[in-house]
Amino acid sequence: MRGKEALDLLQSLNTGHDGGFSSGHANSVKDMLARLETMVLMAADLPLPAIRSQIASAVDVMVHVARMRDKTRKITAIEEVDRFENGEIILNPLFAFRETKCPESRIGDRRKVEGSLERVGALKHREKLRLAGYDV
Repeated sequence: MRGKEALDLLQSLNTGHDGGFSSGHANSVKDMLARLETMVLMAADLPLPAIRSQIASAVDVMVHVARMRDKTRKITAIEEVDRFENGEIILNPLFAFRETKCPESRIGDRRKVEGSLERVGALKHREKLRLAGYDV
């Protein structure tokens, strides 16, 4: 995603229509927010607090997928974009990958990464799910 594409994504997510999906490359959810801010700054001369406010109102949940040392990809974090406060985007972690020790499980000459997503928090903003007919 380049600067103009990031700006277009942010604008389309803020139109009031439900739903949207995109991917980007970063080392964590927080890093992806910083990359998105940077890409929008490259495309538009807007103040950073305005960009952050737009991101916080446009994005509900972010999912981070990482390549593990055994070359597999795993979801390592799911975080809710909670709010924009004091110039910062506040995240609410929902799930985090916790690795389990399993030395006998191997892929080739490397130990296989095993584990699972564990709940670390609860979803705060449930109104969109309720309006969509989900029992939350």
